[in-house]
Amino acid sequence: MAKAKTAFVCSDCGADFPKWQGQCGECNAWNTLSEIRLSSAAGKTVVTSRGGARSGFAGSKAAVQRLEEVAVLDLPRLASGFEEFDRVLGGGFVPGSSILIGGHPGAGKSTLLLQTLCRLAAQHSALYVTGEESPEQIALRASRLNLPADQLQLLAETDVDEILSSALTLQPRILVVDSIQVVHSETLTSAPGSVSQVRDCAAQLTRYAKQTGTVLILVGHVTKDGSLAGPKVLEHMIDCSILLEGDHDSRYRTLRGQKNRFGAVNELGIFAMTDSGMREVTNPSAIFLDRSEHTAPGTTVVVVWEGTRPLLVEIQALVDDSSLGNPRRVTVGFEQNRLAMLLAVLHRHAGIHVGDQDVFANVVGGVRVTETSADLALLLAVVSSLRNRPLPRDWVVFGEVGLSGEIRPVASGQERITEAAKHGFKVAIVPKANTPQKPPPNLKVIPVTRLTEALEACG
Repeated sequence: MAKAKTAFVCSDCGADFPKWQGQCGECNAWNTLSEIRLSSAAGKTVVTSRGGARSGFAGSKAAVQRLEEVAVLDLPRLASGFEEFDRVLGGGFVPGSSILIGGHPGAGKSTLLLQTLCRLAAQHSALYVTGEESPEQIALRASRLNLPADQLQLLAETDVDEILSSALTLQPRILVVDSIQVVHSETLTSAPGSVSQVRDCAAQLTRYAKQTGTVLILVGHVTKDGSLAGPKVLEHMIDCSILLEGDHDSRYRTLRGQKNRFGAVNELGIFAMTDSGMREVTNPSAIFLDRSEHTAPGTTVVVVWEGTRPLLVEIQALVDDSSLGNPRRVTVGFEQNRLAMLLAVLHRHAGIHVGDQDVFANVVGGVRVTETSADLALLLAVVSSLRNRPLPRDWVVFGEVGLSGEIRPVASGQERITEAAKHGFKVAIVPKANTPQKPPPNLKVIPVTRLTEALEACG
């Protein structure tokens, strides 16, 4: 394929340059040069930008129609073979959808996808495109995991045109590109992994998936802060964004949905990394509640709602004398600003002062709590550590704490109480509005409306 001619034009003054530069030499504006290339194959001009501007496509002309005239098709989903994976996806792979899976190096992205494709290849044609590993490395992993490798098709390529050419020839139902950061297009002069390369290659692959009904799975890298590397607009181009999280010293991995056009958002799937690959965990609450026999102060159990199911997690708090003029507020799994706000509510409406104390909060198991149902449990853990008085092991707490000291209800209260009773808890401190009409047997429900009532219930 002949390399298309390119030029760089300033969007402010219209001056053109033979190569990209940060500042326009005519009007001295910064970051205004856009790359213009004339693609002979498409027969049109495509404008891209180093700052993440759009890529154009020569699609077919669409007719205008009324919304009621649009036929609603119930597309059958393709099961991945993992119930936890299907849960995050919303029931399985949707034909024609594009899925982005991100995660830190070593989290298990390639292992999970290789297991999934080897299972699906027996019923559906699948193509695994590897750009970072050699085919021998993929074969060694499949052999180590005892995976069926007789039906899966493998391609080691980084040129997006070659990948699309092979896909058009093989016509796979599922296409995996590992990873999008190493795929490049010869029509762009920038290096692989740059904003323009990632954006343009992902747009071409997504267009192919929509036109042919192929399930497209893109693997993406993440930065040090855990966000997806590359242009943020890439998350707007795809249908489903999933993040595989897990510490290197932990054998458990969490698969969290961040965007899903075909299912619930913030759905959570739990996997365990073993010698034979990724194994799904069907009862995650039992893992996060693997508590020691010794009851220690500063520990409570809360029922959080992850996607479409309740999850029991343990919250720990440590309050200690501070040797600094500005006491520390450290959180792991919580939002730090919310901890500071809750400590102010604790002082203002309960009369408990921790302004001269260091406060540390942690969610056991590496779970990240983003909802407000853990407010009450966190404050009770702080008070328990401050007073050196442990709470009973068979108590569970949930509820949102308002700025005026009131305990506000949370969503799905009945399901949370049922989950706590199923795991053998005897007492539940809940908002009064979440009190069930018929509590589960062997579970005492203590309704509270104020923070002071919850503290009195704990003694």
